[in-house]
Amino acid sequence: MATFTFPSLFILLLSFLSIANSGSVGINYGRIANNLPSPAQVVQLLKTQGVNKVKLYDTDSNVLKSLSGSNISVTVALPNEQLSDAASKQSFTDSWIQSNILSYYPKTLIEFIAVGNEVFADPNNTTRFLVPAMKNVYSSLVKYNVASKIKVTSPVALSALGNSYPSSSGSFKPDLIEPVIKPMLSFLKQTGSPLMVNIYPFFAYIANTDTISLDYALFRDNKGQTDPKNGLVYKSLFEAQIDAVYAAMKALNFDDVAMAISETGWPSKGDESEVGATAANAAAYNGNLVRRVLTGSGTPLKPNEPLNVYLFALFNENQKPGPTSERNYGLFYPNQQRVYNIPLTKEGLESGAPTVNNGSKSTVVTAPTSSPLPAPIGDVEASKAVNTWCVANEKATREKLQAALDYACGQGGADCHPIQPGATCYNPDSLEAHASYAFNSYYQKKARGTGTCDFSGAAHVVTQHPNYGSCKFPTGY
Repeated sequence: MATFTFPSLFILLLSFLSIANSGSVGINYGRIANNLPSPAQVVQLLKTQGVNKVKLYDTDSNVLKSLSGSNISVTVALPNEQLSDAASKQSFTDSWIQSNILSYYPKTLIEFIAVGNEVFADPNNTTRFLVPAMKNVYSSLVKYNVASKIKVTSPVALSALGNSYPSSSGSFKPDLIEPVIKPMLSFLKQTGSPLMVNIYPFFAYIANTDTISLDYALFRDNKGQTDPKNGLVYKSLFEAQIDAVYAAMKALNFDDVAMAISETGWPSKGDESEVGATAANAAAYNGNLVRRVLTGSGTPLKPNEPLNVYLFALFNENQKPGPTSERNYGLFYPNQQRVYNIPLTKEGLESGAPTVNNGSKSTVVTAPTSSPLPAPIGDVEASKAVNTWCVANEKATREKLQAALDYACGQGGADCHPIQPGATCYNPDSLEAHASYAFNSYYQKKARGTGTCDFSGAAHVVTQHPNYGSCKFPTGY
Protein backbone atom coordinates (compact mmCIF):
# COMPACT_ATOMS: atom_id res chain seq x y z
CA MET A 1 0.00 0.00 0.00
CA ALA A 2 1.24 3.48 -0.80
CA THR A 3 2.13 5.65 2.17
CA PHE A 4 0.80 9.21 2.17
CA THR A 5 2.94 11.67 4.11
CA PHE A 6 2.60 15.23 5.25
CA PRO A 7 5.95 16.78 6.27
CA SER A 8 6.25 16.66 10.03
CA LEU A 9 7.77 14.64 12.78
CA PHE A 10 5.17 11.90 13.32
CA ILE A 11 4.76 11.64 17.04
CA LEU A 12 1.59 9.66 17.61
CA LEU A 13 -1.22 10.61 19.69
CA LEU A 14 -1.04 12.51 22.11
CA SER A 15 -0.36 14.40 24.96
CA PHE A 16 -2.92 16.61 26.58
CA LEU A 17 -2.31 20.12 25.41
CA SER A 18 -2.58 23.26 27.44
CA ILE A 19 -4.42 25.18 24.73
CA ALA A 20 -7.55 26.71 26.23
CA ASN A 21 -10.65 24.56 25.72
CA SER A 22 -8.67 22.06 23.71
CA GLY A 23 -9.37 18.39 24.18
CA SER A 24 -7.32 15.22 24.27
CA VAL A 25 -6.68 12.40 21.85
CA GLY A 26 -5.98 8.82 22.83
CA ILE A 27 -5.88 5.58 20.90
CA ASN A 28 -7.63 2.21 20.97
CA TYR A 29 -5.27 -0.76 21.26
CA GLY A 30 -7.19 -3.70 19.82
CA ARG A 31 -5.60 -7.14 19.53
CA ILE A 32 -7.79 -9.22 17.22
CA ALA A 33 -4.78 -10.31 15.20
CA ASN A 34 -2.08 -12.98 15.17
CA ASN A 35 0.82 -10.84 14.01
CA LEU A 36 1.08 -7.96 16.49
CA PRO A 37 4.16 -6.91 18.44
CA SER A 38 4.43 -8.01 22.05
CA PRO A 39 2.72 -5.80 24.66
CA ALA A 40 6.14 -4.62 25.87
CA GLN A 41 7.06 -3.56 22.32
CA VAL A 42 3.70 -1.83 21.92
CA VAL A 43 4.13 0.17 25.12
CA GLN A 44 7.60 1.20 23.99
CA LEU A 45 6.12 2.33 20.67
CA LEU A 46 3.45 4.35 22.45
CA LYS A 47 6.00 6.00 24.75
CA THR A 48 8.36 6.76 21.87
CA GLN A 49 5.53 8.40 19.95
CA GLY A 50 4.23 10.42 22.89
CA VAL A 51 0.97 8.58 23.51
CA ASN A 52 -0.45 9.14 27.00
CA LYS A 53 -3.98 7.71 26.72
CA VAL A 54 -4.87 4.20 25.59
CA LYS A 55 -8.09 2.22 25.58
CA LEU A 56 -8.18 -1.58 25.84
CA TYR A 57 -10.96 -4.09 25.25
CA ASP A 58 -10.13 -6.37 28.18
CA THR A 59 -7.82 -6.61 31.19
CA ASP A 60 -5.07 -8.75 29.71
CA SER A 61 -2.42 -9.29 32.36
CA ASN A 62 0.56 -9.00 30.02
CA VAL A 63 -0.70 -5.72 28.61
CA LEU A 64 -1.48 -4.18 32.01
CA LYS A 65 1.89 -5.29 33.39
CA SER A 66 3.64 -3.77 30.40
CA LEU A 67 1.83 -0.48 30.96
CA SER A 68 3.02 -0.32 34.58
CA GLY A 69 5.11 2.78 35.22
CA SER A 70 4.54 4.11 31.70
CA ASN A 71 2.48 7.15 32.79
CA ILE A 72 -0.05 6.20 30.11
CA SER A 73 -3.67 6.56 31.28
CA VAL A 74 -5.60 3.37 30.61
CA THR A 75 -9.21 2.48 29.97
CA VAL A 76 -9.91 -1.21 30.59
CA ALA A 77 -13.04 -3.22 29.81
CA LEU A 78 -15.32 -5.72 31.46
CA PRO A 79 -16.54 -7.71 28.41
CA ASN A 80 -20.18 -8.22 27.46
CA GLU A 81 -20.08 -11.92 28.25
CA GLN A 82 -19.42 -11.12 31.93
CA LEU A 83 -22.25 -8.61 32.33
CA SER A 84 -24.73 -11.15 33.65
CA ASP A 85 -22.43 -12.26 36.47
CA ALA A 86 -21.42 -8.67 37.23
CA ALA A 87 -25.06 -7.62 37.44
CA SER A 88 -26.21 -10.45 39.68
CA LYS A 89 -23.35 -10.88 42.14
CA GLN A 90 -21.51 -8.19 44.07
CA SER A 91 -19.02 -10.89 45.01
CA PHE A 92 -18.19 -11.28 41.32
CA THR A 93 -17.34 -7.59 40.84
CA ASP A 94 -15.42 -7.55 44.13
CA SER A 95 -13.27 -10.39 42.87
CA TRP A 96 -13.00 -8.87 39.39
CA ILE A 97 -11.81 -5.53 40.78
CA GLN A 98 -9.27 -7.24 43.01
CA SER A 99 -7.87 -9.39 40.19
CA ASN A 100 -8.10 -7.01 37.24
CA ILE A 101 -7.72 -3.55 38.76
CA LEU A 102 -6.08 -3.57 42.17
CA SER A 103 -3.42 -6.05 41.05
CA TYR A 104 -2.04 -3.35 38.72
CA TYR A 105 -3.28 -0.01 40.01
CA PRO A 106 -1.83 2.57 40.68
CA LYS A 107 1.44 1.64 38.92
CA THR A 108 -0.73 1.09 35.87
CA LEU A 109 -2.77 4.28 35.65
CA ILE A 110 -6.25 2.85 35.16
CA GLU A 111 -8.56 5.80 34.54
CA PHE A 112 -11.82 4.25 33.30
CA ILE A 113 -13.57 0.91 33.44
CA ALA A 114 -15.72 0.41 30.35
CA VAL A 115 -18.50 -1.95 31.39
CA GLY A 116 -19.43 -3.76 28.19
CA ASN A 117 -19.08 -2.41 24.67
CA GLU A 118 -21.98 -1.36 22.43
CA VAL A 119 -24.24 -3.43 24.66
CA PHE A 120 -27.48 -2.20 23.07
CA ALA A 121 -26.36 -3.81 19.82
CA ASP A 122 -25.23 -7.06 21.45
CA PRO A 123 -27.17 -9.93 19.81
CA ASN A 124 -26.94 -11.86 23.09
CA ASN A 125 -29.42 -9.42 24.64
CA THR A 126 -27.26 -8.24 27.54
CA THR A 127 -28.84 -4.79 27.75
CA ARG A 128 -30.82 -5.55 30.89
CA PHE A 129 -27.59 -6.37 32.76
CA LEU A 130 -25.75 -3.17 31.90
CA VAL A 131 -26.77 -0.69 34.59
CA PRO A 132 -26.83 -3.24 37.45
CA ALA A 133 -23.34 -4.33 36.38
CA MET A 134 -22.10 -0.72 36.31
CA LYS A 135 -23.51 -0.13 39.78
CA ASN A 136 -21.89 -3.26 41.18
CA VAL A 137 -18.53 -2.37 39.65
CA TYR A 138 -18.80 1.08 41.18
CA SER A 139 -19.76 -0.34 44.57
CA SER A 140 -16.69 -2.55 44.48
CA LEU A 141 -14.50 0.45 43.67
CA VAL A 142 -16.05 2.26 46.65
CA LYS A 143 -15.37 -0.76 48.86
CA TYR A 144 -11.69 -0.65 47.97
CA ASN A 145 -11.45 3.16 48.21
CA VAL A 146 -10.61 3.87 44.56
CA ALA A 147 -13.98 5.13 43.26
CA SER A 148 -12.76 8.73 43.29
CA LYS A 149 -9.86 7.83 41.00
CA ILE A 150 -11.38 5.32 38.59
CA LYS A 151 -14.59 6.12 36.73
CA VAL A 152 -17.16 3.63 35.46
CA THR A 153 -18.79 4.11 32.05
CA SER A 154 -19.93 2.13 29.00
CA PRO A 155 -19.29 2.82 25.28
CA VAL A 156 -22.49 2.97 23.24
CA ALA A 157 -22.86 2.90 19.47
CA LEU A 158 -24.42 5.83 17.64
CA SER A 159 -27.14 3.36 16.61
CA ALA A 160 -28.60 3.87 20.10
CA LEU A 161 -30.18 6.98 18.59
CA GLY A 162 -33.54 6.63 16.93
CA ASN A 163 -33.05 9.97 15.19
CA SER A 164 -29.84 11.89 14.52
CA TYR A 165 -30.80 14.43 11.84
CA PRO A 166 -30.98 17.30 12.22
CA SER A 167 -28.74 17.30 15.26
CA SER A 168 -31.24 19.28 17.34
CA SER A 169 -33.77 16.46 16.85
CA GLY A 170 -31.43 13.82 18.23
CA SER A 171 -33.27 11.23 20.31
CA PHE A 172 -32.65 7.78 21.72
CA LYS A 173 -34.58 4.78 20.51
CA PRO A 174 -37.85 4.73 22.47
CA ASP A 175 -37.51 1.11 23.58
CA LEU A 176 -34.17 1.87 25.25
CA ILE A 177 -35.08 5.03 27.15
CA GLU A 178 -36.88 3.80 30.26
CA PRO A 179 -35.22 0.37 30.67
CA VAL A 180 -31.59 1.51 30.33
CA ILE A 181 -30.81 4.99 28.96
CA LYS A 182 -32.30 6.98 31.82
CA PRO A 183 -30.90 4.72 34.56
CA MET A 184 -27.47 4.77 32.92
CA LEU A 185 -27.38 8.55 32.50
CA SER A 186 -28.56 8.96 36.08
CA PHE A 187 -25.71 6.73 37.26
CA LEU A 188 -23.16 8.65 35.18
CA LYS A 189 -24.42 11.95 36.53
CA GLN A 190 -24.27 10.77 40.13
CA THR A 191 -20.74 9.40 39.78
CA GLY A 192 -19.35 12.23 37.65
CA SER A 193 -18.51 9.88 34.78
CA PRO A 194 -18.79 10.63 31.04
CA LEU A 195 -20.94 8.81 28.54
CA MET A 196 -18.68 7.10 26.02
CA VAL A 197 -19.92 7.06 22.43
CA ASN A 198 -18.50 5.35 19.33
CA ILE A 199 -18.90 7.69 16.36
CA TYR A 200 -17.92 6.85 12.77
CA PRO A 201 -18.79 9.41 10.07
CA PHE A 202 -17.37 6.88 7.60
CA PHE A 203 -20.41 4.64 8.01
CA ALA A 204 -22.84 7.48 7.42
CA TYR A 205 -20.85 8.66 4.41
CA ILE A 206 -20.66 5.34 2.55
CA ALA A 207 -24.38 4.79 3.12
CA ASN A 208 -25.29 8.26 1.84
CA THR A 209 -22.71 9.35 -0.71
CA ASP A 210 -25.46 11.02 -2.70
CA THR A 211 -26.31 13.43 0.13
CA ILE A 212 -23.17 13.67 2.31
CA SER A 213 -20.14 15.34 0.77
CA LEU A 214 -16.71 13.88 1.34
CA ASP A 215 -15.44 17.31 2.39
CA TYR A 216 -18.07 17.42 5.15
CA ALA A 217 -17.11 13.94 6.34
CA LEU A 218 -13.35 14.66 6.32
CA PHE A 219 -13.37 18.05 8.09
CA ARG A 220 -12.31 19.74 4.86
CA ASP A 221 -13.43 23.19 3.76
CA ASN A 222 -17.13 23.14 2.92
CA LYS A 223 -20.18 25.41 3.07
CA GLY A 224 -21.47 23.58 6.12
CA GLN A 225 -24.90 22.34 7.10
CA THR A 226 -27.35 24.56 8.97
CA ASP A 227 -29.62 22.98 11.54
CA PRO A 228 -33.09 24.22 10.56
CA LYS A 229 -34.36 24.17 14.14
CA ASN A 230 -31.69 26.21 15.94
CA GLY A 231 -29.68 27.79 13.15
CA LEU A 232 -26.36 26.26 14.25
CA VAL A 233 -23.91 25.68 11.39
CA TYR A 234 -21.95 22.44 11.22
CA LYS A 235 -18.72 22.18 9.27
CA SER A 236 -18.22 18.47 9.95
CA LEU A 237 -20.40 15.39 10.20
CA PHE A 238 -18.46 14.35 13.31
CA GLU A 239 -19.61 17.41 15.26
CA ALA A 240 -23.17 17.04 13.99
CA GLN A 241 -23.27 13.46 15.24
CA ILE A 242 -21.88 14.42 18.65
CA ASP A 243 -24.49 17.16 19.04
CA ALA A 244 -27.24 14.71 18.11
CA VAL A 245 -26.23 12.69 21.19
CA TYR A 246 -26.11 15.84 23.32
CA ALA A 247 -29.60 16.75 22.09
CA ALA A 248 -30.86 13.25 22.92
CA MET A 249 -29.48 13.57 26.45
CA LYS A 250 -30.96 17.05 26.84
CA ALA A 251 -34.38 15.73 25.84
CA LEU A 252 -34.17 13.46 28.89
CA ASN A 253 -32.89 16.28 31.15
CA PHE A 254 -29.34 14.95 31.31
CA ASP A 255 -27.57 17.68 29.35
CA ASP A 256 -25.05 18.06 32.19
CA VAL A 257 -23.51 14.61 31.58
CA ALA A 258 -20.12 14.85 29.87
CA MET A 259 -19.21 12.85 26.78
CA ALA A 260 -16.08 11.14 25.50
CA ILE A 261 -15.69 9.70 22.02
CA SER A 262 -14.49 6.18 22.75
CA GLU A 263 -13.97 5.22 19.10
CA THR A 264 -13.69 7.10 15.86
CA GLY A 265 -11.60 6.59 12.76
CA TRP A 266 -11.48 6.05 9.01
CA PRO A 267 -10.22 2.94 7.21
CA SER A 268 -7.27 3.09 4.82
CA LYS A 269 -8.62 0.27 2.69
CA GLY A 270 -12.01 -1.29 1.99
CA ASP A 271 -14.13 -3.37 -0.33
CA GLU A 272 -15.30 -2.02 -3.66
CA SER A 273 -18.61 -1.00 -2.08
CA GLU A 274 -16.85 0.95 0.68
CA VAL A 275 -16.42 4.15 -1.26
CA GLY A 276 -13.86 6.47 0.28
CA ALA A 277 -11.90 3.84 2.20
CA THR A 278 -8.41 4.96 1.16
CA ALA A 279 -5.18 5.81 2.93
CA ALA A 280 -5.41 9.41 1.74
CA ASN A 281 -8.91 9.84 3.14
CA ALA A 282 -7.95 8.14 6.40
CA ALA A 283 -5.01 10.54 6.73
CA ALA A 284 -7.30 13.48 6.02
CA TYR A 285 -9.96 12.41 8.52
CA ASN A 286 -7.63 11.56 11.37
CA GLY A 287 -5.26 14.45 10.71
CA ASN A 288 -8.02 17.03 10.54
CA LEU A 289 -9.80 15.50 13.53
CA VAL A 290 -6.71 15.73 15.71
CA ARG A 291 -6.06 19.32 14.63
CA ARG A 292 -9.69 20.12 15.42
CA VAL A 293 -9.51 18.47 18.86
CA LEU A 294 -6.15 19.87 19.96
CA THR A 295 -6.56 23.44 18.72
CA GLY A 296 -10.31 24.01 18.89
CA SER A 297 -13.08 24.19 21.42
CA GLY A 298 -16.27 22.16 21.64
CA THR A 299 -19.13 21.60 19.23
CA PRO A 300 -21.65 24.21 18.04
CA LEU A 301 -24.13 23.05 20.71
CA LYS A 302 -21.51 22.71 23.46
CA PRO A 303 -18.74 25.17 22.55
CA ASN A 304 -17.19 25.17 26.02
CA GLU A 305 -16.97 21.39 26.35
CA PRO A 306 -13.58 20.09 25.11
CA LEU A 307 -13.56 17.12 22.77
CA ASN A 308 -11.94 14.03 24.26
CA VAL A 309 -11.39 11.39 21.62
CA TYR A 310 -9.88 7.92 21.25
CA LEU A 311 -8.87 7.13 17.68
CA PHE A 312 -9.50 3.68 16.33
CA ALA A 313 -7.03 2.08 16.10
CA LEU A 314 -3.36 1.54 16.81
CA PHE A 315 -2.83 -1.40 14.43
CA ASN A 316 -4.48 -3.04 11.47
CA GLU A 317 -6.00 -6.23 12.93
CA ASN A 318 -5.95 -9.13 10.49
CA GLN A 319 -8.43 -11.40 12.28
CA LYS A 320 -11.35 -9.00 12.61
CA PRO A 321 -14.51 -10.25 10.87
CA GLY A 322 -16.58 -8.20 8.49
CA PRO A 323 -15.66 -6.23 5.37
CA THR A 324 -12.08 -5.35 4.41
CA SER A 325 -12.31 -1.97 6.13
CA GLU A 326 -12.56 -3.66 9.54
CA ARG A 327 -9.00 -4.91 9.18
CA ASN A 328 -7.62 -1.57 8.02
CA TYR A 329 -8.32 1.11 10.62
CA GLY A 330 -4.80 1.08 12.04
CA LEU A 331 -2.38 3.98 12.16
CA PHE A 332 0.37 1.36 12.14
CA TYR A 333 0.96 -1.91 10.37
CA PRO A 334 1.80 -4.80 12.72
CA ASN A 335 5.49 -4.32 11.85
CA GLN A 336 5.16 -0.88 13.52
CA GLN A 337 5.53 1.00 10.23
CA ARG A 338 3.08 3.87 9.75
CA VAL A 339 0.17 3.41 7.36
CA TYR A 340 0.24 7.18 6.73
CA ASN A 341 1.92 10.17 8.29
CA ILE A 342 0.13 13.15 9.84
CA PRO A 343 0.92 15.74 12.54
CA LEU A 344 -0.75 14.68 15.78
CA THR A 345 0.97 16.44 18.66
CA LYS A 346 1.38 19.98 19.91
CA GLU A 347 4.88 20.00 18.52
CA GLY A 348 3.75 18.71 15.15
CA LEU A 349 0.91 21.19 14.89
CA GLU A 350 3.10 24.13 15.93
CA SER A 351 5.96 23.23 13.62
CA GLY A 352 4.17 24.68 10.63
CA ALA A 353 3.35 21.31 9.10
CA PRO A 354 0.86 21.73 6.25
CA THR A 355 -2.77 21.34 7.23
CA VAL A 356 -4.91 18.79 5.43
CA ASN A 357 -7.98 20.91 6.11
CA ASN A 358 -7.55 22.95 2.96
CA GLY A 359 -9.79 21.12 0.57
CA SER A 360 -6.86 19.98 -1.53
CA LYS A 361 -8.10 17.37 -3.93
CA SER A 362 -4.49 16.38 -4.58
CA THR A 363 -4.14 14.75 -1.17
CA VAL A 364 -7.57 13.18 -0.76
CA VAL A 365 -9.21 10.71 -3.08
CA THR A 366 -12.80 11.68 -3.73
CA ALA A 367 -15.72 9.40 -4.37
CA PRO A 368 -16.12 8.06 -7.89
CA THR A 369 -18.38 10.15 -10.07
CA SER A 370 -19.94 7.09 -11.63
CA SER A 371 -20.85 3.63 -10.45
CA PRO A 372 -18.34 0.85 -11.01
CA LEU A 373 -19.09 -1.88 -13.50
CA PRO A 374 -21.15 -4.77 -12.19
CA ALA A 375 -18.99 -7.06 -10.08
CA PRO A 376 -19.72 -10.63 -9.03
CA ILE A 377 -21.37 -11.24 -5.67
CA GLY A 378 -20.96 -14.94 -5.09
CA ASP A 379 -22.59 -16.42 -8.16
CA VAL A 380 -24.76 -13.37 -8.80
CA GLU A 381 -23.83 -10.19 -10.63
CA ALA A 382 -24.49 -6.94 -8.79
CA SER A 383 -26.63 -5.69 -11.66
CA LYS A 384 -28.92 -8.67 -11.16
CA ALA A 385 -28.78 -8.71 -7.36
CA VAL A 386 -32.06 -6.96 -6.54
CA ASN A 387 -33.75 -10.16 -5.41
CA THR A 388 -30.90 -11.65 -3.45
CA TRP A 389 -30.41 -12.24 0.24
CA CYS A 390 -27.48 -12.93 2.55
CA VAL A 391 -27.53 -15.90 4.92
CA ALA A 392 -25.14 -17.72 7.22
CA ASN A 393 -22.75 -20.21 5.72
CA GLU A 394 -23.65 -23.56 7.24
CA LYS A 395 -19.98 -24.62 6.97
CA ALA A 396 -18.75 -21.75 9.13
CA THR A 397 -17.72 -22.50 12.70
CA ARG A 398 -19.85 -21.27 15.58
CA GLU A 399 -17.02 -19.01 16.64
CA LYS A 400 -16.83 -17.37 13.22
CA LEU A 401 -20.63 -17.02 13.03
CA GLN A 402 -20.77 -15.45 16.50
CA ALA A 403 -17.97 -12.99 15.73
CA ALA A 404 -19.62 -11.99 12.47
CA LEU A 405 -23.02 -11.67 14.16
CA ASP A 406 -21.49 -9.42 16.83
CA TYR A 407 -19.98 -7.22 14.13
CA ALA A 408 -23.17 -7.01 12.04
CA CYS A 409 -25.31 -6.01 15.02
CA GLY A 410 -22.63 -3.67 16.39
CA GLN A 411 -20.43 -1.55 14.17
CA GLY A 412 -22.11 -2.90 11.06
CA GLY A 413 -25.37 -1.19 11.98
CA ALA A 414 -27.68 -4.08 11.09
CA ASP A 415 -31.20 -3.91 12.53
CA CYS A 416 -31.06 -6.71 15.11
CA HIS A 417 -34.11 -5.74 17.14
CA PRO A 418 -36.27 -8.38 15.38
CA ILE A 419 -34.03 -11.19 16.71
CA GLN A 420 -34.24 -10.12 20.35
CA PRO A 421 -36.32 -12.30 22.74
CA GLY A 422 -40.03 -11.84 22.12
CA ALA A 423 -39.51 -10.06 18.81
CA THR A 424 -40.81 -11.23 15.44
CA CYS A 425 -37.68 -13.09 14.31
CA TYR A 426 -36.38 -14.46 17.60
CA ASN A 427 -37.68 -17.91 16.68
CA PRO A 428 -36.13 -20.18 15.70
CA ASP A 429 -33.70 -19.41 18.52
CA SER A 430 -30.51 -20.60 16.83
CA LEU A 431 -27.19 -18.96 16.06
CA GLU A 432 -27.49 -19.71 12.35
CA ALA A 433 -30.99 -18.21 12.09
CA HIS A 434 -30.10 -15.09 14.05
CA ALA A 435 -26.86 -14.64 12.11
CA SER A 436 -28.68 -15.02 8.80
CA TYR A 437 -31.15 -12.30 9.72
CA ALA A 438 -28.39 -9.94 10.84
CA PHE A 439 -26.21 -10.65 7.81
CA ASN A 440 -29.11 -9.99 5.47
CA SER A 441 -30.02 -6.75 7.25
CA TYR A 442 -26.45 -5.53 6.79
CA TYR A 443 -26.38 -6.71 3.16
CA GLN A 444 -29.63 -4.96 2.25
CA LYS A 445 -28.64 -1.75 4.08
CA LYS A 446 -25.44 -1.74 2.02
CA ALA A 447 -27.55 -1.99 -1.15
CA ARG A 448 -26.30 -5.53 -1.79
CA GLY A 449 -22.90 -4.19 -2.76
CA THR A 450 -19.90 -6.28 -3.67
CA GLY A 451 -18.27 -7.80 -0.61
CA THR A 452 -21.11 -6.98 1.78
CA CYS A 453 -22.15 -10.62 2.12
CA ASP A 454 -18.98 -12.37 3.11
CA PHE A 455 -18.10 -11.75 6.77
CA SER A 456 -14.77 -13.56 6.35
CA GLY A 457 -16.53 -16.60 4.89
CA ALA A 458 -19.34 -16.74 7.44
CA ALA A 459 -22.03 -15.78 4.90
CA HIS A 460 -23.04 -16.20 1.28
CA VAL A 461 -25.62 -14.87 -1.16
CA VAL A 462 -28.78 -16.81 -2.06
CA THR A 463 -31.40 -16.14 -4.72
CA GLN A 464 -34.32 -17.81 -2.95
CA HIS A 465 -36.08 -15.81 -0.24
CA PRO A 466 -34.98 -17.29 3.13
CA ASN A 467 -37.71 -18.79 5.26
CA TYR A 468 -37.23 -19.11 9.03
CA GLY A 469 -40.64 -19.84 10.45
CA SER A 470 -42.84 -16.73 10.28
CA CYS A 471 -39.83 -14.39 10.07
CA LYS A 472 -39.74 -12.30 6.92
CA PHE A 473 -36.33 -11.24 5.67
CA PRO A 474 -36.26 -7.73 4.17
CA THR A 475 -35.32 -7.35 0.53
CA GLY A 476 -34.29 -3.69 0.78
CA TYR A 477 -34.39 -0.57 2.93
